[in-house]
Amino acid sequence: MYDFIGYHVRDYMTPQPYTVSPETRLRELQALFDQHDFNGVPVVDAQQRLLGVATKLDLLKAFTFTPQSMLPQYEAIMAHEVAQIMTREPITVSPDLPLTRVLQRMVDMRTKSFPVVDEEGRIRGMIAREDLLRALRDATASAAPPHPEE
Repeated sequence: MYDFIGYHVRDYMTPQPYTVSPETRLRELQALFDQHDFNGVPVVDAQQRLLGVATKLDLLKAFTFTPQSMLPQYEAIMAHEVAQIMTREPITVSPDLPLTRVLQRMVDMRTKSFPVVDEEGRIRGMIAREDLLRALRDATASAAPPHPEE
């Protein structure tokens, strides 16, 4: 289990994740969620710089009932662009961040994943709960079995 202390984001992140542009239509985002069971995807510009994250919760918020829209029209909303619903300035992590810090941050913030960005703000990967659980399992599997007392 002690091996986990030496693990970093780069060791367990999903590199080169699926991304969308701010102009992506919500119907395309929904299709991506359906096809890959993602909870969220990075929104990037042409240079792969992170602009935000679009999550399933963001998509649901587009259908919130308001005084201006008591019965949101599904097809009209699904024609909107991701830029209208995405979370701007998401919390990000560096590839060099220890997984112990990511684990604590994820638990404290009750977050499912973080975009991984380099110093220039370009997307390098995603780190999710599943990745941390895999790292914990790997750390346990690589640990030497305890010595029986004699």
